[in-house]
Amino acid sequence: MSAQRTRQVQGTRSAPRARHAQSARQFARSDGSTLHAGSALYRIRADFDARSIVVYQAYSPSIADAALRAQRFVPPFSYGRMTWIKPSFLWLMHRSNWARKPGQQRILAVRVTREGWEKALARAVLTTADPDAVAQADVHVQWDPERSPRGAALNHYSIQVGVGRALVREFAEDWVVGITDLTPTAHRIVELVRSGRADRAKALLPGEKVYPVPAAIARRIGVDEGR
Repeated sequence: MSAQRTRQVQGTRSAPRARHAQSARQFARSDGSTLHAGSALYRIRADFDARSIVVYQAYSPSIADAALRAQRFVPPFSYGRMTWIKPSFLWLMHRSNWARKPGQQRILAVRVTREGWEKALARAVLTTADPDAVAQADVHVQWDPERSPRGAALNHYSIQVGVGRALVREFAEDWVVGITDLTPTAHRIVELVRSGRADRAKALLPGEKVYPVPAAIARRIGVDEGR
């Protein structure tokens, strides 16, 4: 079993299905096909402002309640495990089954500093890189198909960032500037979707737009540039 699959993680667990650069012009997709650079399928989309960005995580009630009270991550959150953060709300909804999976019943919107977010990206290694490089990396990045409100895979990709033990305390104590419980919103959205009221559901979704990734970081993690 590869090193990245055996590392302990907290939050919503993700299997490493990312892609990594094969040449200056081509990338291997998670389904084994080839993506030509410039097709704009790999972009970071997020809710952000000039100083911060929102990422989403799914936790058990005990971790979520403690974090909400403190407005930062405190025990039983573990500083000794990798934690995965995701700027796509719908991807997390797909992964957590709309906050219904055991241990993922609470959806948190975690606002972190852009400085911290970009520090993580600058130290990241794609999970499809050489296993030794992945094992030694402070941060992991992987890409998965973005999802529709009904869970269908879309033709663009969503980033996930695994903050490793070397940075997880800094993430928890210094990068986080606010935590909001979105569990009731998640339940309401899925209720509307399943009852055929998609337009009302979409109105409740967090707004996400393309995040401007610095060029050097974009090249490092495989973000499509130029559009």
